[in-house]
Parts: sequence; C-alpha cells; structure tokens
Amino acid sequence: MHPLGEKYIRKGTLPYLWCPGCGNGIVLHATLSALDELNIMDRIALVGGIGCSGWIPTYINADTMHVLHGRTIPFATGLKMSDRDRKVVVFSGDGDCLGIGGNHFIHGARRNIDITVVMIHNQIYGMTGGQVAPTTPYNGKTKTSPYGNNEPPFDACELARVAGASFVARWTTAHPRQLSKTIQEAISHEGFSFIEVLTQCPTQAGRVLYGTANAAKLLDMLKESTISITAAKNKSAEELQGKLLVGKLYHDECKPEFTSCYYRRNNAISSL
Repeated sequence: MHPLGEKYIRKGTLPYLWCPGCGNGIVLHATLSALDELNIMDRIALVGGIGCSGWIPTYINADTMHVLHGRTIPFATGLKMSDRDRKVVVFSGDGDCLGIGGNHFIHGARRNIDITVVMIHNQIYGMTGGQVAPTTPYNGKTKTSPYGNNEPPFDACELARVAGASFVARWTTAHPRQLSKTIQEAISHEGFSFIEVLTQCPTQAGRVLYGTANAAKLLDMLKESTISITAAKNKSAEELQGKLLVGKLYHDECKPEFTSCYYRRNNAISSL
C-alpha cells in the first residue's frame, strides 16, 4: 500500500466500493496528500454526503460524519459552530450539493463560514443509476432525459462566488497535484472555500453521455476541455471557445468569517 494509505486509511473499510476507473480515488489521494502536508489530522473533521463521492471521507482515519442526502453543509455548519478550532471539510457530489442541497450551499457561501466544500462533479447521478443532474450538459442523454436534457447546467463556481464564498477554485482529476495544493490552500483559508472537481465516471456519465467507459479517454477529454486561468490570459476569445477555466478563480482574504463574527458579537453582549 502507498505510504499515505498506510498512514491514514481505515484498513477495515477496504476494498473501496467505487467502480474501476472512478475519479474518487484520485480525490481521496489528493486530500490525504494535503492533510499530510498540513499536519492537522488532530484538528480535522470530515463530512460526507450521499452518493459515490460521499464515501470519500469514510475511508480516512479521522473524525468523520456520513450524513443525510443534501445535508452536508448544515451538519458541517453545526460542527464548526460548536468547535470553532476545527478545520471542517465537506465532500459532496454535484447532485448532493446543487440539487437537494442547493439551498444549504447558497447560505453556507453567503455566511462565509469557515468550512471547505469539495464538490465532485461527474455530470450525473452516478450511484442511483444515471439520472439527469443539475450539472448534466444541455442536450445530454441520460436515463431520465432519453431525448436530451432541456435544462442548462449550473456553473457551480460562479454560483459559489456570487453567493458569497471567499475562496473558489476548479480542477479536474487529470490535475491531481494542483488539486492537492488547492485543497491545502482552501483548508488554510479562513472562510467558505469551494473547490469543484471535474471527474470521470466511466460506468454512468462516460458510457451514457460520451459513449465510452474507458477512464483514460475520459481523463484526456477533461484535459482537452479545460485550460488553466494563467494560460487563458494569453488566449483569444476564439481560442477559449469551449474551454472551461481551472485554477484558483476567486480569493478574498479580507471578508469577515461567520464563526469569528458570531462569537465576537456574543462575547460583547455577554460582557454588558
């Protein structure tokens, strides 16, 4: 086993339940690398939702909550409010976060509470059979949109930014080192941090939306469809057509954080 696995994985939970070629293992490894660099396992708390990606934290030997569908952010909010010294990291799928959990997502960002949300975006409801999701591409054919999806997909990063998140980033599972570095930076940031991770889903999205279950081909497609925000600065609008920006998209280090403001206000009131 990889040294990070030996150090941090709950051996009794193995083997992983993910399909061969799934990107969740890459996200898990990137997270372990970030936590190892930060050396904060004694101060970390992990929250996972319902869906394939919600299982990511359950494999890590840390304080972990596996919660109701769409309710990762309110659970994480309560955890942070009750123990302000904790670093809280949420793992949620695109359906879990933007579908049933969409309202909680907006208000978590609005409050700018100090939690990190890692949203794994595979463009489909994977675990439940391949239904259309809030991130399914327009015209995408799924089990519940056999004639093509009529709804435009959410831009989750833009939604996070306009709702009030103070740290917003996007990477793919084809960029594991950059993803790990960004997870590390997001956890260190004081405020609502949102990281969207575009990932391959060979069993559902790959086969149904793209006609291939080959994980390597799907990773190549992720590389080809994205461009770093740094590289994009030197490109024309024509060259950027059809490309999705990856990297750190927004960072506000001055915005007040909710937990600190809450305790400061309460302490001032109690001292009267």
